Amino acid sequence: MATVLSWEEYFMGVAAISARRSKDPRTQVGACIVNESDRIVAIGYNGMPSGCSDAEFPWAADGDDLDCKYLYVVHAELNAILNATTPLTGCTVFTTLFPCNECCKAIIQAGIKKVVYLCDKYADSASVIAGKRMLAAAKVEFAAYDGRRDDLVITL
Repeated sequence: MATVLSWEEYFMGVAAISARRSKDPRTQVGACIVNESDRIVAIGYNGMPSGCSDAEFPWAADGDDLDCKYLYVVHAELNAILNATTPLTGCTVFTTLFPCNECCKAIIQAGIKKVVYLCDKYADSASVIAGKRMLAAAKVEFAAYDGRRDDLVITL
């Protein structure tokens, strides 16, 4: 009998697949926003803003500020929020990397009530510490994903 994915496995899987759309050679991040009825209302991944060519802007992580990706890339969570076509109040965001402080601000402002994250590799950074502090103050729940982490293989 086929294994049936739980909702959390499914939504984190969608976030992980979305991450594969990112052209970032170092860190691919995906996000999937789900409403209270377990319906996907938005997805996103980290990439350049619409109209900005991936080939013209830098993907480097080190060097001069203007030659690094950090000033240009739209994070997956913000991209998903901006892609939404419906209000996000009460929704949950599934993300493959714990959101930075800027994305946490957008999550709070959008009315998202829960963050489920796969990885927290920057947990000791000021950005993530500030993000967690703001989420807690705004009573936005955040929790590590605890579902299966099998490799996803898609064959046609």
